[in-house]
Amino acid sequence: MHKHNELATVFAAVLTVSDTRNVETDESGKLINTMLTEQNHIVQDYKIVKDEISAIVSTVKSWCKVPDIQVIIVTGGTGFTKRDVTYEAITQLLDKEMQGFGELFRSLSYAEIGPKSMFSRAIAGSFNDKAIYVIPGSKNAVNLAMSKLILPTCQHFVEELNRQ
Repeated sequence: MHKHNELATVFAAVLTVSDTRNVETDESGKLINTMLTEQNHIVQDYKIVKDEISAIVSTVKSWCKVPDIQVIIVTGGTGFTKRDVTYEAITQLLDKEMQGFGELFRSLSYAEIGPKSMFSRAIAGSFNDKAIYVIPGSKNAVNLAMSKLILPTCQHFVEELNRQ
């Protein structure tokens, strides 16, 4: 493990996917923003879009053109309802998938919620040299993913994407 990048500041964007949440009611988006800021990372942008593939894809693609955004965290739309399309939107974009992210997230979730953890389609990977993490929309899931997986690895992920 590279220790030299643990203090690096990461520039992030946060996307909440929801048909019902707004800036006032988006507890998960607020939690991601707070947890990033507490670790001295900088949130460059934050948006809420409906559960629609085109809205998710266009937002992520636009952020991937911004040099000052290194990490994109998407929350919501990872389940199995007809409206849950975040997984479909992001997988069509990814240059490389980080298989271990979804596996570890579901394993950690299993310890908390049991076999229902299988219903999470959490995923991570890279697109256009940006680190992208997709996590469920519940506050518990956000807290778990951020504290156990995203915050401990995001600097390393950015470093890997920028190495020659």
